[in-house]
Amino acid sequence: MPELPEVETVCRTLRKRLRGARILHVRVIEGRLRQPVAADFAARLEGRKVEAVSRRGKYIVTDLEGGWSWVSHLGMSGKLTFRERDASVEKHDHLVFTLDDGAELRYHDPRRFGLCVVLPSRELDAWPPFARLGPDPLDRRFTGDYLYPLLHRSRRSVRDLLLDQQIVCGLGNIYINEVLFRIGIRPTRRSHRLSRLATAELVRETRALLREAIRWRGSSVSDYRDGNDHRGGFQWRLQVYDRKGAPCYGCGAAIKRIGLGNRGAFYCPRCQR
Repeated sequence: MPELPEVETVCRTLRKRLRGARILHVRVIEGRLRQPVAADFAARLEGRKVEAVSRRGKYIVTDLEGGWSWVSHLGMSGKLTFRERDASVEKHDHLVFTLDDGAELRYHDPRRFGLCVVLPSRELDAWPPFARLGPDPLDRRFTGDYLYPLLHRSRRSVRDLLLDQQIVCGLGNIYINEVLFRIGIRPTRRSHRLSRLATAELVRETRALLREAIRWRGSSVSDYRDGNDHRGGFQWRLQVYDRKGAPCYGCGAAIKRIGLGNRGAFYCPRCQR
C-alpha cells in the first residue's frame, strides 16, 4: 500500500498539472471499488476546475470550484497517472478523467481496494474516515509529549500501535520498520516499554525518514508509481524492509522477518533490542 511519502509524491505530481485545469468528462468503467463509486460521481466532477491538491494521511484531496472535494485512496495497488487522450485504455483502468488540456488522468487499480468519492468540502472534517484520523507525522501536533502517553498506556507492539491511523495517520509497514531500525528498537517491543527519551527519538527520526523518502519520491517495492507513472527511488535505501536473510548494513547479521499481526516485520537481531 502506498504510504505517506508515496502519496505525498503523487500529490505533488498531480498538483503541477491539475491545479487550474478543468475536468471535462468522467468515464466510470468499473465502479466496484472498496466503496462503490456513487451514481452521481461523474456529474459532481464534470465541468469543475481544480483549485488545489493536498494530502490527509494516505488520502489525496482534490478541491474543486463550487465547494466540492474529490477524495481518493490508492488502496493496495491503485495509481492516478496522466495519459495522452489517444492512449489505449488498459485493463484495470477503472476511472478516466478527461482534462481541458487534452490529457487524461486515469485511476488504475488491479485489486480494487481503493476509494474515490466526491463530497462537499465543508463536510470533510466530519467525514468518518477523516474524523478518526490522528495527527500527521509531519504535523507539529505529532510530538513526543503527544505520543508518549499513548505508548505508555498500550500493551500492543510498537509496530502495531504506529500502524493505527487513529494514533498517527500516514505511516505504514515499510517506514515503521525502517524508523525502528534507525532507533534500535525491535518491532515486537511493547509500546509501554518505550521511555520518554526513546519516544522523542522515535518522533524525530520518523520526521527525518519521511522527509528523506519524499526527496527520493517514495519506494516502488510493488505497484507504486507517481502521477507521471514514474517509479520512486527510496526502495534502494531501505535498511531492513523486505530484506529477510540479507546482511545488515550496520553489523552484517542476517535480517530477520517475523509475522506480526497480518503483516511481516523486519529487523536486525543485533542492532535492535
